[in-house]
Amino acid sequence: MKALANKVALVTGAASGIGRATALLFAQEGAAVALVDINQEQGQAATAEIESNGGMALFIRCDVTSASDCRAAVEKTVAKFGSLNILFNNAGIIRRADVLGTTEEEWERVMAVNVKSIFLMSKYAIPHMEAAGGGSIINTSSGWGLKGGGNAVSYCASKGAVTNMTRAMAIDHGPKNIRVNSICPGDTDTPMLRNEAKQLGEPESKFMAESAERPLQRFAQPLEIAQSVLFLASDAASYVTGAALVVDGGGLA
Repeated sequence: MKALANKVALVTGAASGIGRATALLFAQEGAAVALVDINQEQGQAATAEIESNGGMALFIRCDVTSASDCRAAVEKTVAKFGSLNILFNNAGIIRRADVLGTTEEEWERVMAVNVKSIFLMSKYAIPHMEAAGGGSIINTSSGWGLKGGGNAVSYCASKGAVTNMTRAMAIDHGPKNIRVNSICPGDTDTPMLRNEAKQLGEPESKFMAESAERPLQRFAQPLEIAQSVLFLASDAASYVTGAALVVDGGGLA
């Protein structure tokens, strides 16, 4: 029996990185998956890959900072697949700068993509989960949602908000059998991580080597994070809610 048989999942930030790996894994485990992203070309390519392997998928172009787009994404998912059981709020961006180097527009953009999107998607998804008898919401936080990091003040603030927002949601929606957890990845080999080197003006090879400085002596691959998200989405985590699951190769140890 596949872990997500007969489930419907919506994944934001699904065109690349952790979101893409998770969408593919969810489909392999039996879920019908709505892939939500602003990048239409990559999102459609990931959707086509799922379908070519016999899975059920739908790509929805969506600006996750827009209430109307988020509402439409949820409604299209339910119209296509009949319900919604799993929401993976994964869309995120990073700006590597301290307070002095961060503009007001950059601050607001990071908070909108990383935090507001979770509020909006959850707002429209939860009524459908309640109608289905429950569900699972997983929010992407970060190791820097549990501790500080240098030259990333807006990102750290946003991920700290995600971690505690997750706890509040778990309290509010647990009585309706909706579990809400956060995943706190360490450095993972994604386009976003490699872009950080450019933002900091460092050679990519040097930056990636430093990212691997942790007890396991390597950074994560997206599938490794996706496997932890799968656990939280599945019935194997039926008594887990309000948790911040750290998956970072020992970086916070």
